[in-house]
Amino acid sequence: MSKNLADKLGKGLEPQQFIDRMTKNQDKFLDWSNRFEWTSDDDRDFFESLSNRDDLRCLILAADWCGDVVRNVPVVFRALENSGIPVEVLIMEEHTDTMDQFLTMGGRSIPVVIFTDTGGFVLGQWGPRPKHVQEVMIQFKQANPDRNAPDYEENIKVARTEMMAQYGEGTGYHAVIVKELRDLISTF
Repeated sequence: MSKNLADKLGKGLEPQQFIDRMTKNQDKFLDWSNRFEWTSDDDRDFFESLSNRDDLRCLILAADWCGDVVRNVPVVFRALENSGIPVEVLIMEEHTDTMDQFLTMGGRSIPVVIFTDTGGFVLGQWGPRPKHVQEVMIQFKQANPDRNAPDYEENIKVARTEMMAQYGEGTGYHAVIVKELRDLISTF
Protein backbone atom coordinates (compact mmCIF):
# COMPACT_ATOMS: atom_id res chain seq x y z
CA MET A 1 0.00 0.00 0.00
CA SER A 2 1.26 3.44 -0.93
CA LYS A 3 2.03 5.95 1.81
CA ASN A 4 -0.32 8.91 2.03
CA LEU A 5 0.48 12.17 3.80
CA ALA A 6 -2.66 14.14 2.90
CA ASP A 7 -3.16 14.89 6.61
CA LYS A 8 0.26 16.62 6.68
CA LEU A 9 -0.22 18.88 3.66
CA GLY A 10 -0.73 22.44 4.88
CA LYS A 11 0.55 21.58 8.39
CA GLY A 12 4.21 22.46 7.90
CA LEU A 13 6.26 25.63 7.88
CA GLU A 14 7.00 27.51 4.69
CA PRO A 15 10.75 27.67 3.97
CA GLN A 16 11.10 31.26 5.24
CA GLN A 17 9.14 30.43 8.40
CA PHE A 18 11.50 27.52 9.07
CA ILE A 19 14.52 29.79 8.61
CA ASP A 20 13.03 32.56 10.77
CA ARG A 21 12.26 30.14 13.59
CA MET A 22 15.68 28.51 13.65
CA THR A 23 17.29 28.77 17.08
CA LYS A 24 20.41 26.82 16.07
CA ASN A 25 22.68 27.00 13.02
CA GLN A 26 20.74 29.76 11.25
CA ASP A 27 23.93 31.56 10.16
CA LYS A 28 25.44 28.39 8.68
CA PHE A 29 22.13 27.55 6.99
CA LEU A 30 21.94 31.00 5.40
CA ASP A 31 25.60 30.82 4.38
CA TRP A 32 25.02 27.57 2.45
CA SER A 33 21.88 29.08 0.91
CA ASN A 34 23.68 32.27 -0.15
CA ARG A 35 26.51 30.24 -1.68
CA PHE A 36 24.17 28.23 -3.90
CA GLU A 37 24.70 28.73 -7.62
CA TRP A 38 23.28 26.88 -10.56
CA THR A 39 26.15 25.02 -12.22
CA SER A 40 23.97 23.95 -15.13
CA ASP A 41 21.51 26.06 -17.11
CA ASP A 42 19.81 22.80 -18.08
CA ASP A 43 19.18 21.96 -14.40
CA ARG A 44 17.88 25.46 -13.67
CA ASP A 45 15.57 25.26 -16.70
CA PHE A 46 14.32 21.84 -15.58
CA PHE A 47 13.34 23.09 -12.12
CA GLU A 48 11.75 26.25 -13.54
CA SER A 49 9.77 24.12 -16.00
CA LEU A 50 8.11 22.38 -13.07
CA SER A 51 6.04 25.55 -12.59
CA ASN A 52 3.93 24.19 -15.47
CA ARG A 53 2.89 21.34 -13.21
CA ASP A 54 0.45 21.79 -10.36
CA ASP A 55 0.37 18.17 -9.23
CA LEU A 56 3.39 18.07 -6.92
CA ARG A 57 3.93 18.91 -3.25
CA CYS A 58 7.08 18.70 -1.15
CA LEU A 59 7.33 17.96 2.57
CA ILE A 60 10.71 18.05 4.29
CA LEU A 61 11.29 16.38 7.65
CA ALA A 62 13.95 18.49 9.35
CA ALA A 63 15.28 20.12 12.52
CA ASP A 64 17.66 23.04 12.94
CA TRP A 65 20.10 21.10 15.16
CA CYS A 66 21.02 18.63 12.40
CA GLY A 67 24.20 19.20 10.40
CA ASP A 68 22.84 17.41 7.33
CA VAL A 69 19.75 19.64 7.40
CA VAL A 70 21.96 22.74 7.63
CA ARG A 71 24.04 21.62 4.63
CA ASN A 72 21.37 20.03 2.42
CA VAL A 73 18.04 21.77 2.96
CA PRO A 74 19.30 25.17 1.69
CA VAL A 75 20.12 23.44 -1.60
CA VAL A 76 16.68 21.84 -1.75
CA PHE A 77 15.01 25.18 -0.97
CA ARG A 78 17.02 26.98 -3.65
CA ALA A 79 16.50 24.26 -6.28
CA LEU A 80 12.74 24.30 -5.70
CA GLU A 81 12.25 28.06 -5.14
CA ASN A 82 11.21 28.77 -8.75
CA SER A 83 9.62 25.38 -9.41
CA GLY A 84 6.11 26.29 -8.31
CA ILE A 85 6.10 23.23 -6.04
CA PRO A 86 4.71 24.13 -2.61
CA VAL A 87 7.37 23.26 -0.03
CA GLU A 88 6.67 22.72 3.67
CA VAL A 89 8.96 21.76 6.53
CA LEU A 90 7.75 19.34 9.17
CA ILE A 91 9.81 19.63 12.34
CA MET A 92 10.86 16.08 13.11
CA GLU A 93 10.11 16.22 16.84
CA GLU A 94 6.60 17.52 16.13
CA HIS A 95 5.89 14.88 13.46
CA THR A 96 7.43 11.68 14.80
CA ASP A 97 4.52 9.70 13.33
CA THR A 98 5.60 10.83 9.87
CA MET A 99 9.30 10.48 10.66
CA ASP A 100 8.78 6.87 11.65
CA GLN A 101 7.37 6.13 8.19
CA PHE A 102 10.61 7.34 6.58
CA LEU A 103 13.38 5.76 8.62
CA THR A 104 16.84 5.36 7.14
CA MET A 105 18.39 1.98 7.97
CA GLY A 106 16.00 1.81 10.93
CA GLY A 107 16.94 5.23 12.31
CA ARG A 108 15.55 8.74 12.32
CA SER A 109 17.89 10.47 9.87
CA ILE A 110 17.05 13.90 8.53
CA PRO A 111 16.44 15.65 6.26
CA VAL A 112 13.94 13.55 4.35
CA VAL A 113 12.57 15.33 1.29
CA ILE A 114 9.23 13.77 0.34
CA PHE A 115 7.38 14.47 -2.89
CA THR A 116 3.66 13.78 -3.03
CA ASP A 117 0.84 14.39 -5.43
CA THR A 118 -1.96 16.80 -4.51
CA GLY A 119 -3.79 13.97 -2.75
CA GLY A 120 -0.82 13.32 -0.49
CA PHE A 121 0.27 10.05 -2.09
CA VAL A 122 4.03 9.68 -1.79
CA LEU A 123 5.75 9.66 -5.17
CA GLY A 124 9.34 9.56 -3.97
CA GLN A 125 11.83 10.69 -1.37
CA TRP A 126 15.39 11.97 -1.10
CA GLY A 127 17.78 12.14 1.83
CA PRO A 128 19.18 12.38 4.35
CA ARG A 129 22.30 13.21 2.36
CA PRO A 130 23.77 12.80 -1.14
CA LYS A 131 24.24 9.16 -2.09
CA HIS A 132 28.05 9.30 -2.12
CA VAL A 133 28.04 10.73 1.43
CA GLN A 134 25.37 8.29 2.60
CA GLU A 135 27.53 5.38 1.38
CA VAL A 136 29.96 6.13 4.22
CA MET A 137 27.16 5.78 6.79
CA ILE A 138 25.84 2.61 5.15
CA GLN A 139 29.29 1.03 5.35
CA PHE A 140 29.69 2.19 8.95
CA LYS A 141 26.32 0.73 10.02
CA GLN A 142 27.07 -2.58 8.31
CA ALA A 143 30.46 -2.81 10.03
CA ASN A 144 29.18 -1.54 13.42
CA PRO A 145 25.70 -2.98 14.09
CA ASP A 146 26.07 -2.91 17.89
CA ARG A 147 25.62 0.62 19.25
CA ASN A 148 26.85 -0.62 22.63
CA ALA A 149 30.15 -1.98 21.31
CA PRO A 150 33.18 -0.48 23.09
CA ASP A 151 34.58 1.00 19.85
CA TYR A 152 31.25 2.27 18.43
CA GLU A 153 31.73 5.93 19.42
CA GLU A 154 35.31 5.98 18.16
CA ASN A 155 34.25 4.37 14.86
CA ILE A 156 31.33 6.74 14.29
CA LYS A 157 33.65 9.71 14.76
CA VAL A 158 35.84 8.31 11.99
CA ALA A 159 32.75 7.80 9.78
CA ARG A 160 31.55 11.36 10.42
CA THR A 161 34.99 12.72 9.52
CA GLU A 162 34.87 10.73 6.28
CA MET A 163 31.34 12.00 5.54
CA MET A 164 32.58 15.57 5.92
CA ALA A 165 35.43 14.77 3.55
CA GLN A 166 32.91 13.39 1.05
CA TYR A 167 30.90 16.62 1.26
CA GLY A 168 34.11 18.49 0.49
CA GLU A 169 35.18 21.99 1.45
CA GLY A 170 33.08 23.99 -0.98
CA THR A 171 29.69 23.83 -2.63
CA GLY A 172 30.43 21.10 -5.18
CA TYR A 173 27.99 18.78 -3.45
CA HIS A 174 25.17 21.26 -4.26
CA ALA A 175 25.22 20.14 -7.91
CA VAL A 176 25.08 16.51 -6.75
CA ILE A 177 21.91 17.19 -4.74
CA VAL A 178 20.36 19.09 -7.66
CA LYS A 179 21.08 16.14 -9.97
CA GLU A 180 19.70 13.59 -7.50
CA LEU A 181 16.52 15.65 -7.02
CA ARG A 182 16.15 16.11 -10.78
CA ASP A 183 16.60 12.39 -11.40
CA LEU A 184 13.98 11.61 -8.74
CA ILE A 185 11.41 14.17 -9.93
CA SER A 186 11.89 12.96 -13.52
CA THR A 187 10.41 9.61 -12.50
CA PHE A 188 6.97 11.07 -11.75
